[in-house]
Amino acid sequence: PVSCQTRWHRTVSCVSPTAPNRLRVDGRFLSLGDERLFLKGVTFGPFPDGRALDPGEEFPRLAECGFNAVRVYTGADDHLLDCAEDNGLVVMAGIPWQWTRDFLAEPRLRTEGEMRLLEFLRAHGSHGALGALLVANEIPSDLVRWMGPVEVREAIEGLIDLCRAECGDDLLLAYANYPSTEYLEPRNADFTAFNVYLENREALQRYLPRLQNIAGDRPVLITEFGLDTIRHSEAEQDELISAHLDACLGAGMAGTTLFAWSDRWASRGREMTDWAFGLTRDDRSEKPALESLRGRLPALASARDGFSLQGAPRVSVVVCTFNGAAILADCLRACLALDYPDFEVLVVDDGSTDGTAEVVSRFPAVRYLRQEHGGLSVARNHGARAGTGELIAYTDDDCEPDRDWLYWIARAFEEPGTAAAGGPNLPPQPGGIQEAVVAVAPGAPSHVLLGDLNAEHLPGCNLVVRRSALAAIGGFRSQYFAAGDDVDLCWRLLDDGWNLAFVPAAFVWHRRRTTLLRYLRQQSGYGRAEALLYEAHPGRFDKGGIAWHGSVYGGGALSVDPHAVIYFGAMGLAGYQGLEHHGIPRRLPDRRFDTRIVHLLVRMCELVQPLVRALSRWRHGGPGPRLLPRRPDRRKYADDLREEVECHFLGAAGTGRFQLLGDLRARGWTPCGDSEPWDLDRAPYRVLTTDEDHGPDCTLVRVRLLHPPGLRRAGLDMIKVAALEAGLEPL
Repeated sequence: PVSCQTRWHRTVSCVSPTAPNRLRVDGRFLSLGDERLFLKGVTFGPFPDGRALDPGEEFPRLAECGFNAVRVYTGADDHLLDCAEDNGLVVMAGIPWQWTRDFLAEPRLRTEGEMRLLEFLRAHGSHGALGALLVANEIPSDLVRWMGPVEVREAIEGLIDLCRAECGDDLLLAYANYPSTEYLEPRNADFTAFNVYLENREALQRYLPRLQNIAGDRPVLITEFGLDTIRHSEAEQDELISAHLDACLGAGMAGTTLFAWSDRWASRGREMTDWAFGLTRDDRSEKPALESLRGRLPALASARDGFSLQGAPRVSVVVCTFNGAAILADCLRACLALDYPDFEVLVVDDGSTDGTAEVVSRFPAVRYLRQEHGGLSVARNHGARAGTGELIAYTDDDCEPDRDWLYWIARAFEEPGTAAAGGPNLPPQPGGIQEAVVAVAPGAPSHVLLGDLNAEHLPGCNLVVRRSALAAIGGFRSQYFAAGDDVDLCWRLLDDGWNLAFVPAAFVWHRRRTTLLRYLRQQSGYGRAEALLYEAHPGRFDKGGIAWHGSVYGGGALSVDPHAVIYFGAMGLAGYQGLEHHGIPRRLPDRRFDTRIVHLLVRMCELVQPLVRALSRWRHGGPGPRLLPRRPDRRKYADDLREEVECHFLGAAGTGRFQLLGDLRARGWTPCGDSEPWDLDRAPYRVLTTDEDHGPDCTLVRVRLLHPPGLRRAGLDMIKVAALEAGLEPL
């Protein structure tokens, strides 16, 4: 079938240009109009036939308890959307289609999904209550492995692009992922949406920062979390939901969604009576968790409202500038607007010859310091000596800190072993094509992570240092005139046994170079700085440059590519499946500049930047360039002459691939490696399986057999015998 994108002609945006309060991305958080908010959601339905709850009766109860969002799975009609709008609720909608089947092998399934999504957007996309559309929900991990992780990710991205072409940029779009396909995150989504069910508090606190790093630049929203009160007590549900809320607030999540509002619940057309995740019971009475939420949720306007600092150490915000008059005013406005109880702002003018002094004079609350032109490290030391804060917060004159920057940073210093802390630096919306290219080109100032909350390097544009630690190592070294000072400082702090804390929520807006020529000059300067670093830290370099131990942040969502190594677990059964060894992808170009010429220029930068940087490093005494070997495509088996064949079986409810795999193992088949795209091996055969949902009482089991030429029939016979023993019927 022809794709819906070609058959459905877009005539008008489905989002009204006059809608004032659309849900939008605000750095690492979400805002409704101009107000940042912590999204406090709850799922509503789907309900059993004849037993649906009326939004007109239930939504006032939701709002009174402090919820500001509702998630629905089967679309939304005008009545539901109107009731949501009347009660100040944002609707996150999902549209059901058959993503639990091999929609890549059967294109009509995907086409039907496209049609349903577009029909919904045309009917309701302009409604003021609609805040986000989730194009699919939890594609089963075994089915993803069957279809191919890269192909599935690209299909999800295609759905997002299709919906965005219909609706424009005012409606947020995402895919509701889950830990069993952590690697599947679409790179073009507006935010990262994850369904997470973790009953262990410590495990949850560890996992949420991981999600922050999987998301790259964008916000993270928990789209499902709950606890069943049949297998657990209602008191346990109350306690766990409270702990979950604490964890989400502390980790800087954009919000969370509790599953579910009511114990009335249907799945795939069948009423679920053996689960009770609701905050209200079947008779609409309230469980203890809802009473607790009523006392807490209304006071949580944003994530930072959930916690108070254990004391608020005084912070000296130091901005070093050299001839930065044209950009300094925006930086100072943002610094003075910081929402923090005890801070000062200092500008260190490194011998500027432009109007820097006049710009600073327009901000009486800013302390102005001037020195002879001595370089960035000298200026940073000058600012630290003049500051009165226990913490010295450095940012650059081309940055604008988020208003909650210091709040999140200060929390990291409650740990006495932390010498420095920092967060991501995000590019603002570019003003032109060249700036759009530079924003995604390689070589940008980036943090390097050893773990989800521990850094190997924090860039100087978002770097806060404990004064005592800075003094203990003698401050910044003056030979780093324009770059490299932050890398040297971080390495010396690590060598002295300090910890560098990464704080995902503490971000600054950082406008990169506005032209390609300035960008390449910057990369040449970075190469010179690396030569100085090589002289001071030769053990941290290999033959071609810095040998980072951690992952260099690129701003993009961490997801599968053709070279990825995925940890599936034996037979693809691991509950948490992610990339084993990875680099963090670079962010995508801004959508306003996502054109062929921009992609061509980015590709040019990818080729030229390493050469410019390496030649400069080598010219100033550092190691020379290295030639990177071409990475093998792990999904190709060029030296394997075996062939593939598929067969299918039908199973009753509760009978599927698990039973087949168990019978094969009893017959001598052994699990393949945890990172292998196959389930079982019995030389010379391999087998891969997946389940397809064909209704509540029927499962289709797909089997793919890898076999040598001439041995196809023998292999299929083994599979069929095992399938019959497992209770499956051949097709």
